[in-house]
Amino acid sequence: MSPNVYKNVSTIAAAHTALPRYEYSQDQLIAEFRNLWAEKYFNVDRIEQFHRNVMVGSRHLALPVESYQKLENFSQSNDAYISAALEITERLIREMLEKNHFPADQISAFISTSVTGLAVPSLDARLMNKIPFSPSLKRTPIFGLGCMGGAAGISRAADYLRGHPNDSVLFMSVELCSLTLQRDDLSIANIVSSGLFGDGAAAVLLLGENHPKRQELPGPQILANRSVFFPKTEHVMGWDVGQTGFKVVLDPGVPEFAKEHLRPGVVQFLKEEGLTLQDINVWIAHPGGPKVITGMEEGLGLKPGTLHLSNESLLKYGNLSSASVLFILKETLATNPPPGSLGVLIAMGPAFASELILIRW
Repeated sequence: MSPNVYKNVSTIAAAHTALPRYEYSQDQLIAEFRNLWAEKYFNVDRIEQFHRNVMVGSRHLALPVESYQKLENFSQSNDAYISAALEITERLIREMLEKNHFPADQISAFISTSVTGLAVPSLDARLMNKIPFSPSLKRTPIFGLGCMGGAAGISRAADYLRGHPNDSVLFMSVELCSLTLQRDDLSIANIVSSGLFGDGAAAVLLLGENHPKRQELPGPQILANRSVFFPKTEHVMGWDVGQTGFKVVLDPGVPEFAKEHLRPGVVQFLKEEGLTLQDINVWIAHPGGPKVITGMEEGLGLKPGTLHLSNESLLKYGNLSSASVLFILKETLATNPPPGSLGVLIAMGPAFASELILIRW
């Protein structure tokens, strides 16, 4: 098969990441959780087992670990989220724009996503007062997509640029998962999540086909994208929002779900683009967890280790929700795939749903 002929394709001109300044090994965090739950949980050794099984080596946290005990309610946690998120994202965006010599006031649209805190005015609006964007910047904050948000944000940016080929889009994701911790929730989902999720932020600069900096900032093209929704699956992943904030919903069947249900949507997507699974040279996949990564490889018929960048990101940083796939995108860009290589960027999230993006170098 041969791919379709594409018009008004956008390019990924740059990807950049940023992490909170406080880094802890998994051993250090396990010790903290043992102390936290020693008197509440009937078998504290099981907590350690859960945390080691997720194959995370270290994580960055929005606050020093001792500061979390001072957060007594959702309001305090959310205030900490806004403060930390703004510090990280301002640093992230300034670094990316400076590195690529791209003036902030030349950004046409700003899409942002986060699902670990609430801010009204939104984070992007608050950043308008810190970074010299144009006052006419088009802003689109997205909430509720969870781990799928990184892929979905790139898709929505590409959709916008198809209709505005002279424009540029800044897409930003920031997730401070540590600030959603429910200290009194001893459910398996919360215990597993407390060992799996970390904090981080990422940004992507996308250019329309006719943008004047297209040759100066070359990058892979976004050829097509597809959203896939699985009906009646709200119970698989998400938040229950209550007085104490965000309580995680995480079905243990997610790895099996990925293995069984992901492939048909990917196959159909590629078929409509004149391609098959065998035509894809590069896979950029959100690292939901070690079993999810394995489930994706098996379900898509990939060789074991194909998603090694996903496993490496999980080991270094933990699951960063919507930001994770952008960290892996940055690492993938650094490998410089040969011209003509085809890639699929993929992430799954609440509803249950997935977002697929076809990329060509």
